[in-house]
Amino acid sequence: MYRRQKCYLPSMLDPDRLLGATLERWLTHPEAPGSIEAADIYRHFHRYGSHRAVAAGERTIEDIAEEDGTRKFLLRHADGCETESVIMPIEGRSGRVRQTLCLSSQIGCAMGCTFCQTANMGRVRNLTTAEIVAQWHHAEHDLHAEITNIVFMGMGEPMDNLDSVLAAIEILTDHNAAAVPPSRIGVSTVGHVEGIRRFTEFMQRDGMHQVRLAVSVNAPNDAIRGELMPITRAVSMKALHEAMSEWIAAGGRPVLIEYVLIPGVNDDPAGAEELAQWLDALPCRLNVIPYNPKVDSPWPAPDEDCVEQFIEAAATAGLTVNRRQTRGRQVMAACGQLGGV
Repeated sequence: MYRRQKCYLPSMLDPDRLLGATLERWLTHPEAPGSIEAADIYRHFHRYGSHRAVAAGERTIEDIAEEDGTRKFLLRHADGCETESVIMPIEGRSGRVRQTLCLSSQIGCAMGCTFCQTANMGRVRNLTTAEIVAQWHHAEHDLHAEITNIVFMGMGEPMDNLDSVLAAIEILTDHNAAAVPPSRIGVSTVGHVEGIRRFTEFMQRDGMHQVRLAVSVNAPNDAIRGELMPITRAVSMKALHEAMSEWIAAGGRPVLIEYVLIPGVNDDPAGAEELAQWLDALPCRLNVIPYNPKVDSPWPAPDEDCVEQFIEAAATAGLTVNRRQTRGRQVMAACGQLGGV
């Protein structure tokens, strides 16, 4: 069972006031007239959700919650396009529950992954930095979720909109804004090699060394990966491994290797050993994600035996393995299901 609720929320602060001239003047010329006011607006908007009166118009938000506490919310933007974001309560080893926010970076996606609902939309457009930050702002101040972790794993390929994503990370980690520690922000990619290299350069900046990189691999070899993720046919797994190795060599944290396990496609335990050989000595952690069926999916979700056998084979092959807990499947909020409402 789940509940569905509709309400109307004022749009976030005018992006020109949030990210534009007044803020830039404060950052570069803090003594200039009007800079103190700009700083206060910026700080209070993020920390307390105040200064909403300067916003114009309204946006519709649909808030859908599942019994496990997962919440998917939809934001309608000024052009009528909608984004979906997900709040997931995850209990850590200490027993403390952390609220992880899964952010979208695009409306739709151009990557064409055959197992992903969002791919059916194609790419409609990139989100602006303000529209990305707006998802956090609504979760924190309108839905009253105390967000502790952020992952760019929602709609879209973050590396395909990296300018907006990196600018959003700067705001989300800013002590005068959301103040989320960089160690609690992760960016996932289908394996956009040039994007990984740009993200590596960003990671080396002061204060950003702890950001996390996740790579959606989903196959033990190029043949299977190319069938599941057509966009990857132009970039070999060898080239992808080189980019991830550069991330590690530059001081990046161990890479999270995401593996959506699809029955009859990439679930052969022998593939786990092949995957381990490809990863070789790369510092990483394998995150096995049981497939969440999209609308009219040709594949079902894997059964428990299938998942456990693959995880056991991967661990036996020497990989550090975690299983991603399935959340939000009932309301199309699980990994790979956004865009199905």
